[in-house]
Amino acid sequence: MKFVNNRVMKKDAMSLVTGQAVYTDDIAPKDALIVKVLRSPHAHAIVKNVKKDIALKVPGIECILTWEDAPKTRFTTAGQTYPELSPYDRKILDERVRYVGDAVAIVAGENEKCVDRALKMIKVEYEVLKPVLDFREALDNKVVVHPEEDWEVKVPISPDVKRNLICHDVLEEGDVEAEFAKCKYVIEETYLTKANQQTMMETFRAYTYKDAYGRLVCVASTQVPFHVRRILATALDTSKSNIRVVKPRIGGGFGAKQSVINEIFPALVTWKTGKPAKIIYSRKESQIVSSPRHQMQITVKLGADENGKLKAASLYTLSNAGAFGDHTPTTIGLTGHKSLPLYTSHVNAFKFAFDGVYSNTIPAGAYRGYGATQGVYALETTMNKLALKMNMDPIEFKKKNLLKEGDYMPAYHGETANSCTLEKCLDKVKEMINWDEKYPCKDLGNGKVRSVGLAVAMQGSAISNVDVASVTIKVNDDGFYSMMIGATDMGTGCDTILAQMAADCLDTHVDNIVVYGVDTDISPYDSGSYASSTTYLTGNATIKTCQILREKIIAAGADMLDIKLEDADFDGEKVYSVKEERSISLKDIANNAMCYSNHTLTATAKEKTPVSPPPYMAGAVEIELDKETGHVEIIDYATCVDCGTVINPALATVQTEGGLVQGIGMALYEDVQYDNKGRILNDSFMQYKIPTRLDMGKIRVEFESSYEPTGPFGAKSIGELVINTPSPALCHAIYNASGVWINELPMTSEKIAMGILKNNIEA
Repeated sequence: MKFVNNRVMKKDAMSLVTGQAVYTDDIAPKDALIVKVLRSPHAHAIVKNVKKDIALKVPGIECILTWEDAPKTRFTTAGQTYPELSPYDRKILDERVRYVGDAVAIVAGENEKCVDRALKMIKVEYEVLKPVLDFREALDNKVVVHPEEDWEVKVPISPDVKRNLICHDVLEEGDVEAEFAKCKYVIEETYLTKANQQTMMETFRAYTYKDAYGRLVCVASTQVPFHVRRILATALDTSKSNIRVVKPRIGGGFGAKQSVINEIFPALVTWKTGKPAKIIYSRKESQIVSSPRHQMQITVKLGADENGKLKAASLYTLSNAGAFGDHTPTTIGLTGHKSLPLYTSHVNAFKFAFDGVYSNTIPAGAYRGYGATQGVYALETTMNKLALKMNMDPIEFKKKNLLKEGDYMPAYHGETANSCTLEKCLDKVKEMINWDEKYPCKDLGNGKVRSVGLAVAMQGSAISNVDVASVTIKVNDDGFYSMMIGATDMGTGCDTILAQMAADCLDTHVDNIVVYGVDTDISPYDSGSYASSTTYLTGNATIKTCQILREKIIAAGADMLDIKLEDADFDGEKVYSVKEERSISLKDIANNAMCYSNHTLTATAKEKTPVSPPPYMAGAVEIELDKETGHVEIIDYATCVDCGTVINPALATVQTEGGLVQGIGMALYEDVQYDNKGRILNDSFMQYKIPTRLDMGKIRVEFESSYEPTGPFGAKSIGELVINTPSPALCHAIYNASGVWINELPMTSEKIAMGILKNNIEA
C-alpha cells in the first residue's frame, strides 16, 4: 500500500491555511432575503395572537410568517435513516411554544437592519403555562409537554407521551438481583451529566432558492444532506423530488449538524415568496436554540466476587430530551450498549434499562460520543470505585474483566469482538503515564498534589443493519478520476482518507483522485457523516467501486488492444497483455472511451453493514490539584487507540487530540445552566467555558492496531470514540488527589474544594 496507513496531507490543507476555503455564507446570493426568527421568552405557552401589521410596514420587509402561515405537518429534525426512531413531534411554527427560544414567527427582509427593526415591532400575546424544567420530575408530571393528538413515531419505542415518556426499554440476561446477592462486593452509584454544546467554529447556516424548474434548492452546512432533503419535504408537505440539497465546506459539526436546526426557516420563506433567502445563526442562537448533548442521570450497580471477577452489572439511564425528542431513543440506547460490553461478556447476569422524557428545556440532539460518552463516564467511574473498595489496582481489576478478541458481546446486539487490542492499549498507557510510580498520588508539599487516573472506552463503526454508503467513481479524459460520495467531510478529512483507499485500489496517485462534495441530485445516496460510519462504511463502498471500475477499465483496454479479456491486466497506468508485449495507457483508454465507444468507465457501489465493530481506547491522565482552591491542571494525557488499521496516522492523531480536548471540556468546564424561568444563562463564550490549547498540558497519542476483517484494509472508526475517556479518567485522578468522588459533571474547582472541605469537617 502506497497511501493507506501513511501520513497523506489533507486534500484541502492548502486552501485552509491560505484562507481560501469557501463556506455556506461565502457563496450565498447577494440578493437573498435575510431571515431571522422571533423567539419565545417563555418555557411553555400558547401563542394567542401575533400582531405584525406595524412590523410589516417597515421598508424592506418581505414577509412575516406565523403558525397560521406554516404547514401543519409534524416532523422530526433528527437526521436519521428513515424510518427514524425519533418522534414526529414538531412543526416549523407551532401555536404552542415549549422552551425559551422556541420559534414564534419568521421575519424576512432585504437586509439585517430592517429585519431587526421589524422583530422589535411584533407584539405577541401569550397564555403562559407552567413548565417542567427538571427532567427528573418530568415522568408522570401534571404538566404535559406534548398534549397534541397528532404526535407519532414511525418505529415502536414504547412511548407514553401523556406521561412525558418518549421511549422505554429493558434488556436483561440472567437474574441480576440474585447474582448481586451472591457477590462479596456490591456498589451502586448515580451520576448526573449536563448538556454540552458542540461549539463548532461555523454556526448553523443555510440559504435557499428556487431553480429554473421551480424546485427548492437548499445549500446548508449539514452532515446529512439526504436526510435534510427528506425532512424539508416532510416539513413543507411536498415531494422529495421538489427538493435539492447541496453541502459546501463545513466549518465543524461534531453532531450538531446531524439535525435540521435552521434550514426549515429560509426554506419556508422561499417556498412562500419564490425568492432566495438566507439564515445565519449568531453564536447566542447557536447556544440557546441548537441541539446539545443530552442531559442524563445514570445509575450503575456492579457486583464482584472475592477474586475481583464481575458477576453482575446493571445500568439505568434517564435522559432529558428537552422540548422535542430528536435523537433521544438512539442516544439513550448507547449509554448501555456501548459501555457495558467492555466488561459483561463473562458475567452471570446483566440488565440495561432506560427512559427518555420530555421537559421544557432546549431540545437535545447528537454530539460526538452520542450517549456512549455519558455511559462510559458512569460505568468506568463505578469500576474505579469498586477497585478501591476491593483494595485492588484499578488496572489489574479491569484486566481481570476486560473484553478480549473473540468474546461474544450479549450487551452489544449479540456481536462478536473480531478485532480487539484493548488490553494492549491499557498496558501501553500504563507505561506511557508511568503508572506504577505515580499511582495514586504524590503530595508536593505546597498544598498541591499530583495524581493519575485512568479509563477505557469503546464505540462502534456505523449503525448495523441501518446505515448504507455509496460511492461513484468515473474515469475522465486523460485518465484522472472523479470520486463522488454522499458522505460529508466536516473537517475530519474523509475526502482524503477515501481518496487514499481509492488510490491504492486503482494503483494511482492520491492526487489523481478528485473528490466532490455532496449534491443530492448528483451524489450517490449515503446515510451521512455520523455514527462513526465514514471510514468503515464508505471505505468499504470505495473498495467495491474500485473493483468494479478496474474490471471495466480492463475490459475497455482489452477491446482496444483486440485481445481476450482473460489475457489482460491493469497496473494503474496501462492495460497490458499478459502474453505479449502490448499495452494501452489509461490516458488513451479514457480518451478513446469518450468517442465512438460503448464502454462507460463509471462505477457505483453500495455498502450496508450487518455489524458495527467497536474501536477501543485507554486513556490515562496526570493532574496537579490545588487542595485549597480545587483547581485542576492537566499535566499529561496519554492515550492509546485501537481503530483497526490506521488509514492516515496524521489525521487519526489529530482526531484523537481533538476528541480528548472536547472530553476534557465536558469533564471540567462546560455547564449549560438555566434560571428559574427556563432561560439559558451561558449564551456566549464569555459565560460558556470551553478549553483552549493552554488548558491542555501535554497530549500524547499512540495506536495499537488490530485487523478488523469486515473493515476496509482492516480499519474501524475513530471519530466518536476519542471523546469518551476524559470524564472518568479525570474523576479518578481528582479522587486520588483529593479523596473526593464527584458524581456530577462538570467537575468544577468549586465542587472539588467544597468536597475537600466537607471531608475535613467530617474527619
